[in-house]
Amino acid sequence: MHFQWDWLCLSVLIISLVTAEIENEENRDTDVEVEDFDKQSEDNNVDKDESSLEVVYQTPKPTGEVYFTETFDGILARWVLSKTKKEDADDNIAKYDGRWEVEELKENTVPGDRGLVLKSMAKHHAISAMLTKPFVFDNKPLIVQYEVNFQEGIDCGGAYIKLLSRSDDLDLEYFFDKTPYTIMFGPDKCGEDYKLHFIFRHKNPKTGEYDEKHAKRPDVDLKKFYSDKKTHLYTLVLKPDNTFEMLIDQSVVSKGSLLEDMVPPVNPPKEIEDPSDKKPDDWDERPKIPDPNAVKPDDWDEDEPSKVEDLDAVKPEGWLDDEPEYIPDPNAKKPEDWDEEMDGEWEAPQIPNPKCETAPGCGQWVRPMMNNPNYKGKWKPPMIDNPNYQGIWSPRKISNPDYFEDLHPFEMATVSAIGLELWSMTSDIYFDNFIICSEKEVADRWAADGWGLKKLVASANEPGMVSQLVTAAEDHPWLWVLYILTLALPVGLGVLFCWPTKKVDEDIDFKKPDIPKPITKGQLEQEGQELEDDEVELEEEKENEEEIDKDEKRELEETERELMKETNQMGRMDPPSEGEGEGGEDTDEEEENEVEDGSQEEGDKSNKSGSEDEMKEADEGTGSGDGPLKSVRKRRVRKD
Repeated sequence: MHFQWDWLCLSVLIISLVTAEIENEENRDTDVEVEDFDKQSEDNNVDKDESSLEVVYQTPKPTGEVYFTETFDGILARWVLSKTKKEDADDNIAKYDGRWEVEELKENTVPGDRGLVLKSMAKHHAISAMLTKPFVFDNKPLIVQYEVNFQEGIDCGGAYIKLLSRSDDLDLEYFFDKTPYTIMFGPDKCGEDYKLHFIFRHKNPKTGEYDEKHAKRPDVDLKKFYSDKKTHLYTLVLKPDNTFEMLIDQSVVSKGSLLEDMVPPVNPPKEIEDPSDKKPDDWDERPKIPDPNAVKPDDWDEDEPSKVEDLDAVKPEGWLDDEPEYIPDPNAKKPEDWDEEMDGEWEAPQIPNPKCETAPGCGQWVRPMMNNPNYKGKWKPPMIDNPNYQGIWSPRKISNPDYFEDLHPFEMATVSAIGLELWSMTSDIYFDNFIICSEKEVADRWAADGWGLKKLVASANEPGMVSQLVTAAEDHPWLWVLYILTLALPVGLGVLFCWPTKKVDEDIDFKKPDIPKPITKGQLEQEGQELEDDEVELEEEKENEEEIDKDEKRELEETERELMKETNQMGRMDPPSEGEGEGGEDTDEEEENEVEDGSQEEGDKSNKSGSEDEMKEADEGTGSGDGPLKSVRKRRVRKD
């Protein structure tokens, strides 16, 4: 058991060391990231103060072909504020008069990096800009990417963008909710409904009308992206093979096909239900009907109530018939401003009668109600299978006159502008680093120069593990109990299994075996002869245990007395050392040790085997519990 405890203690220590090593490794990783960041900052003429991490921001520049980029670090000459009104809205909120500003982030600021901030709440906002060159959906992918930070969280509002369709009459000053767009993409939230929109307008090749096609909702939980007050990167990748991907922070959260994963589907069904087909009047859809041949039994009484008084009930002893359940509060006082003419006569509020707390009940006792065994209710005929059942009727199918098959929904309307048309109940929504391109590598490098820098600064400014745990416990106090149990468990196990106890040491000392002494050749021969004699006598005693000769008993008693005397004399002369056996065995060892060793080599060879045989035979003799046998052995040793 002590060996197992040692291993358990060792395991606890190893786990502690591994945990500490992991924490040190995380710290080293953080240090490496900060060092890499410092090195990059030095290359970009970054000045670093001793007390805080400060960087000199450089505006990202695209490294490939792009259709639009915006960092909001320069003059916003190409952005246009809408001057129109929203249709179907009250006049006091219909105007797009929401305020926009270009500011730095409130938290985890990167000096010199600015973004477009929605500043107003409960207002309509609309701002747009023309693309550097229109994007035509032919054989190149479309990649749209930008950053969003809900600096004050979000109650109800969106942060999505619209890619406006090219048209001759497109005027950005009149950009509003009905302006034709090709794609709408981005986050949106109201209440507890967290969305990531991807909507495209598809043109019906037969009618020429546009319908909105919505991508299916992502399977991941999006809540944290709206509540952590961090800058997140939103990316839409649309490919010519009609597939799409939506990414948040460069991780895919949803993907699918324009032909299979849009609602409603791009292509309508080939057949539809005939709108002119009507269900016949005699069509019977009832699978079960009441049995027309069933008759109500004569003894069926429908007037029996479902509940009756329990006549066997007895009023409990101590029931207070004269005490009401509620009484006026004796401590209540009429308010000073109480006007009986206006408010009526004042009455103290009712409180439970304190006398009823210890009694079975108060007031007039009434027998409790019980289920009526004679109650059957209203009789109804049993149900049987309907012999005229024809199934559930459905109209016949006909060919869909509006059917078409568009195998290339990727070929959408050309995009010529980008716009933000939003309503929000929360202010300070931050937008930054827009890019529209056709190569994923270009978008990734753009993100590394902008969003990657914000992420690095935010990571460096994050509080430590202890601060995060304390903050979480402030919001959820029950976490303190979990923390205490988590800390107390390893300490308790360590004390329980690793703390040394005196009892264990005493047990080990008590069970410690004696070290055998060397045996000489003469002693070995003497022991062999003795063992042979003991075996013979053991067999005789087993056969005749109840018929021992009186002379032998007397001789045994004399031998025992002699041994007792010798033991006492030896005890007075030289007390026995710890670990030695009884007096007879001590005498035996002293006499045998005086025998000369005839041959040292033979003694050494037979020492081990003789000792083992002697110990085995001694254990057999002791374990048998045979008193006479033990006395005979002592007597023979004495005679020798």
